[in-house]
Amino acid sequence: MKTFASLIASLAMLAGSLFLNGCASTSASSTEPLLSAAGFTSRTPENAKQQELYNQLTPYKVQRGEYKGKVMYAYKDEKKGVAYVGDEAAYQRYQKLAVERRIARDNYEAAQMNRDFAYGWYGAYGPYYGYGYPVRRW
Repeated sequence: MKTFASLIASLAMLAGSLFLNGCASTSASSTEPLLSAAGFTSRTPENAKQQELYNQLTPYKVQRGEYKGKVMYAYKDEKKGVAYVGDEAAYQRYQKLAVERRIARDNYEAAQMNRDFAYGWYGAYGPYYGYGYPVRRW
């Protein structure tokens, strides 16, 4: 009995870690198209100085920095080995696109919940075939 409980616990931990890992990879892969659409450019480090700067970035997070007095934003994709780089205007467009995507997703989820909720109400007030025609029971 004790081994069965430990087996269930280990399977639950494995499923939880796979779920969290799947969420992390989904969010990272969905950020890159938004960055590209907003005007960020994909750059691969070409020399030692660029590689050093690339290694200092936190992976899968948009970070702010200054270069020659200009505000720049960078996003490091470790899997592909590239950094997405953009200016203030590109970052503002990225934020706008992210908010629009979040609103669209929330509206879609609300519509799905409304649809699922409505399925339980059809026929709730009696045995009718359509709009006001009762079923005859002899």
